[in-house]
Amino acid sequence: MAGKKDLERLRRRKRRKQRIIRATVHLFVWFGAAVLYYIGFSIFFDTPFEYQMKHSTDLLRNEYRRLELRYDSLARVLGNLEERDRNVFRILFESEPYDFNTEIERQQAATYEKIVGRSTRQLKRELREGVIEMEQRLTELGDSYLQLQARIDTVGRGCDNIPSIQPVINKQLTLLTASYGMRIHPFYKTLQAHQGVDYTIPEGSRVFATADGVVRDVSSRSSTQGRTVVIDHGNGYETSYSHLSKINVRKGQSVRRGDIIALSGDTGLSLSPHLHYEVRKDGMRVDPIHYFFMELTPGEYQRLMRIAQAGMQSFD
Repeated sequence: MAGKKDLERLRRRKRRKQRIIRATVHLFVWFGAAVLYYIGFSIFFDTPFEYQMKHSTDLLRNEYRRLELRYDSLARVLGNLEERDRNVFRILFESEPYDFNTEIERQQAATYEKIVGRSTRQLKRELREGVIEMEQRLTELGDSYLQLQARIDTVGRGCDNIPSIQPVINKQLTLLTASYGMRIHPFYKTLQAHQGVDYTIPEGSRVFATADGVVRDVSSRSSTQGRTVVIDHGNGYETSYSHLSKINVRKGQSVRRGDIIALSGDTGLSLSPHLHYEVRKDGMRVDPIHYFFMELTPGEYQRLMRIAQAGMQSFD
């Protein structure tokens, strides 16, 4: 009796195990069929989300094409404007225009090529060394500043006799049209030394003394320089202002920095109304741009130097 019960129990257990195995197989079959159905459906049909994403991608692609065409059109217009500007420059000054950005772009490219292949460790080390070098230079500049301040305190009011401002109002730095150096003469069409700077300003504009001093010479006779004022500032400094229309000072008169000494004009051998300004140190003509330090920030000084490097034609 007991043996029959054990046998029946084994049979029920075996049947239960078979049902579990059968159910598991059916489950895997249905799961596999579902996966295959999803894959097949995905190949031939898009879900709403996929359709929306593809549609938005098409819109972005079309928008990109439109922007690319617009960019190309603007680039062509900008190129035409740049070329026209260069042609106007060539006609007016009979020289090639200076490319302000080429040198900067070349330096940036060289710097990029220098660092692009270096490891992070090398860059960190070089950055640390650069910071240390800058700190040393800052310390040296601080010491130099203290020495300069001591010299200024020693000189006292003698600083007022050093030319240190522009002779005309040029806040936008756009009036300087010819700088110190070799320039094309407007009449002889030859390369000659231009030993001052030219400001293209309307006739009758105010001309200021750039430092304290005494008027050494007033020339109103007809000459290549036209009406001219020369001021002796002492300590070997002199300044000269030429092609004036009216002179407001006389020989031997004392003037202060910022005094209106004349009005600009077009007298003498002059291409158009402008002011020719010179600075002399111990009888030698020097570049006046280095003597505008009182009114120019470092950034403005660099901008004016870039303008001065343009190789412009002089006006006298």
